[in-house]
Amino acid sequence: MSRSTAPRPLSAPLPPACPLTRRQLLHLGLALSLGSLSGCQAGSGAPGATTTPDPQALLARGETIASALLLREAQREGTLSTIALPRTWVNYGKIIDTFTERYGLAYNGLHTDYGSSQEIEAIRAHPEGGELAPDVVDIGMGYTEPAKAEGLFAPYKVATWDTIPDALKDPEGYWYGDYYGVMGFQVSRTNVKNVPQSWEELLKPEYKDMIALAGNPNESSTAIHAVWAAGLARTGSLDDAPAAGIEFFMELNRAGNFLPTAYTPETIASGDTPIVIHWDYVGLGNRDALQDQIELEVVIPESSVLGGAYAQAISAYAPHPFAARLWEEFLYSDEGQLLWLEGYTHPVRYADLVARNKIPAELAAKLPPAAAYARATFPTVAQTTAATEFVPANWHRVIEARPR
Repeated sequence: MSRSTAPRPLSAPLPPACPLTRRQLLHLGLALSLGSLSGCQAGSGAPGATTTPDPQALLARGETIASALLLREAQREGTLSTIALPRTWVNYGKIIDTFTERYGLAYNGLHTDYGSSQEIEAIRAHPEGGELAPDVVDIGMGYTEPAKAEGLFAPYKVATWDTIPDALKDPEGYWYGDYYGVMGFQVSRTNVKNVPQSWEELLKPEYKDMIALAGNPNESSTAIHAVWAAGLARTGSLDDAPAAGIEFFMELNRAGNFLPTAYTPETIASGDTPIVIHWDYVGLGNRDALQDQIELEVVIPESSVLGGAYAQAISAYAPHPFAARLWEEFLYSDEGQLLWLEGYTHPVRYADLVARNKIPAELAAKLPPAAAYARATFPTVAQTTAATEFVPANWHRVIEARPR
């Protein structure tokens, strides 16, 4: 990935927080030294007098919660419940282990194979909370605004809020971008003689029964973006690309090249899905993880390249609301952002880390050169929402295009 390119201008005003401001928290080094700060204090008029904040009132306000209070309440809850976080995805295995070991919380990882729409449905299906309800979700941007409008998210602004690009966060704190990458091809050189370098090459007869998606576009944000990326390569227009992408995959299916089976790392290692359309950071992670089994090449295709971000949100029905907020504070600390970067994805605060020289040289050296990503185009939230609605509604046309 690029070492210097960000999808949006990264300036944002500093909104006020609780009496201990976010700027003060940043300067005090809230890179998750969450046991070191005292709670926000509300003056009673007399010097040194304090009042104890009501934890539930703090949840309702959606503002940054002082670290000592947040840690205390999260440890009382004792558990964090996530959903759709495979350990191999953007370094989540190491992130989860670091978080739970440091703060002494149990971990409940639900449905690691789910897509974004299923994550939203899991919130909707469990308004009572409980062990099947997620505390937090990691979803495609196109799902954020509809879920917010439905009342499925709770607001919260992390201590590093002002360093998150304005274009990649809800101003009220209901969701916030977490990481981003570009759509590319994972190609098993062990099973594919000629590595395709463009979308149009995927239509060649030599790739019959070779090409798979990372999920079902009816459920998966990644798969939706793959369709969108194919259309962008043909039209150069983010608005026209979803329809063009459907047409491309209809052609791919008629040619017999498309496999209607979702890939896993095991299927690409075995040769069952030798070409997979997926995010670059997942491909780079698989390249490392599977190096003893296959030779895997990650291709950023020629012509237009689609970039895309995911987003974090806290469930309005979170069974462990303080643990959920502690998790978000960890993810958006410098430490959490660098752990995502280790997984080859660009964390949303990437430009801030670069500006403050927080990226270790050995980590920067592992990232792909910036030139590979210079052609990337990043859609707005509104465009992503529109594509997220259009592609699933028209995906049946692709399935029906398979020659009998």
